[in-house]
Amino acid sequence: MRNCVCLLLGLVLASASALGADGPVDQQGRPLIKKLGTVDIDKVENSPVVFHGKLYRFEWYRNKGCFHFVDHETGKTTPEFAQGYSFGNAFVDGDTIYVTGTKVGPVIEMFVSKDLEHWDSYAALTRPSDYKIYNTSICKAGDRYVMMYEVGEPREVCGARFTALFAESKDMRHWKALPPECNYAKDRYTAPHCLRYCDGWFYDFYLEALPTGYEQYVVRSKDLIHWEKSPLNPVLRASDEDRKVLNPSLSEAARRRIATARNINNSDIDFCEYKGHVVIVYSWGDQHGTEHLAEAVYDGTLAQFLQGWFPKK
Repeated sequence: MRNCVCLLLGLVLASASALGADGPVDQQGRPLIKKLGTVDIDKVENSPVVFHGKLYRFEWYRNKGCFHFVDHETGKTTPEFAQGYSFGNAFVDGDTIYVTGTKVGPVIEMFVSKDLEHWDSYAALTRPSDYKIYNTSICKAGDRYVMMYEVGEPREVCGARFTALFAESKDMRHWKALPPECNYAKDRYTAPHCLRYCDGWFYDFYLEALPTGYEQYVVRSKDLIHWEKSPLNPVLRASDEDRKVLNPSLSEAARRRIATARNINNSDIDFCEYKGHVVIVYSWGDQHGTEHLAEAVYDGTLAQFLQGWFPKK
C-alpha cells in the first residue's frame, strides 16, 4: 500500500532541478513547498526522520495511544511501543533514536532505541503537577540539546494557551527547564510543534489561530526570549491541494471524506532533510477531530528552507 506513496515521493525528489544558492521560491519569494497529497486519515503530529540512512515516518494514531515507525521505502511498520502515551515526536542523534511522549500531564517521557524494536524509557522532564504538556520537539544546538514543549495549563504559566516553553540537556537524559522568559508566546494562541536550529538561530514552527482558520507560521530567535516573525508567513495554509490523494490504497470512504471534509487548517508541520531535499508532513482538516495526514516536499536543503523564511535585508 505505502510502496506507491514512497515511489511517488521518490520520483519527486529524483526529478528536482538544479538549485540556486538560496533554494527554490514561489512567486512571492517564499520557500517553494510542493504539496503532494493526503497519505492517511486520523493521523496527526507525525514526524519524518532519517535513521541508519533510511527515511521513516514516526506515527501516533490519535485514538490508539501508542507509537510506531513506517519504513518509507517498504511500507513496513515497526513493533508498537509506548502504550498509553500520546503527542509523540522523534529525534535522531547518531546511531540512537529518541521519542518523546506525554500523557497530557507534567511529565515528558523519553523512549530510546538503537534498532526500532527494543526500547528503554525514562522521565526526561518533570514539571509541577498542574502542568499539562502536549507536543514536544528536540533539536541539537552546538554542544547542547534543546527541547520545546507545548503547555496548555496552568494559565499563570502559559497565558493564552498554547505556549512554547523550553528545556536543555547535555546528554539527552538529564534535562533542565529554562527560565520562564524563554517562551513563545503568552499573549495569544501560538501552538508550537517543530523546533530547529541553524547557524545560531532557533526556528519555532507554530500554529497561528486566525478568524478564518489556522495557519502554520514560523518565528526565529537567538536566545529563546526575543523572537522575529518571518515576513513571508504563513508557511502553510489550507488549500485544495491538500485534497489530492497521494496514497492510492485509500478506501472509497476515505476518498469521499478527503473530498468533502471541512478544511480550515494546516498544522503540525514536521520535516527532515533526505538526499538534499526537505521531506514534510503536516495535518489538514477542521482542527476539531476531523484531520488528515499529508506530505509535501521542498526541493532544497534544510538550511535553505529555514533561512529562506528570513530573506537578507
